[in-house]
Amino acid sequence: MKKIILLVSVFTLLFACKNNTENQEITTTEVEDQEKYMAIGDPISDADAISDKEMAALYANLKPGDTVDVKFVSTVNEVCQNKGCWMKMDLGEKEAMIKFKDYAFFMPKDIAGKEVILNGKAFVEEMSVDEQRHYAEDAGQGADEVAMITQPKKTLSFVSDGVLIIQ
Repeated sequence: MKKIILLVSVFTLLFACKNNTENQEITTTEVEDQEKYMAIGDPISDADAISDKEMAALYANLKPGDTVDVKFVSTVNEVCQNKGCWMKMDLGEKEAMIKFKDYAFFMPKDIAGKEVILNGKAFVEEMSVDEQRHYAEDAGQGADEVAMITQPKKTLSFVSDGVLIIQ
């Protein structure tokens, strides 16, 4: 009986120590990506990301109620300083308001000026006065500036499920 247990143990060790090159290659790729990006949210890749200029042109063709799945790269203009729960992205002459799917993750508060790759849904919406005031307060604007917000405005919006911050 002891010989059978010893024999089974030896075979188990031999099969457990089998060299698997596929896992080594995947691990190497993941390490390289971790050096280039800080990933937040759902896993995404940098493949097929459109530029901020292409994204601005895409928004120009959207009407309220339209949505489009897209991945784009742009520079962060501003991040919520309370929690990192929203950010504004540079699109040339305009900005896109970015929120995160189901509030599942937040951005670091110090990434203004960095480039990021976003994946998610782009759409145009009309932002209410209350919501505009909320975001103005989050951004640290004074009571006088917040009180000056009196009308809804058309907003380029985006709900992201994954972000890559370019290191």
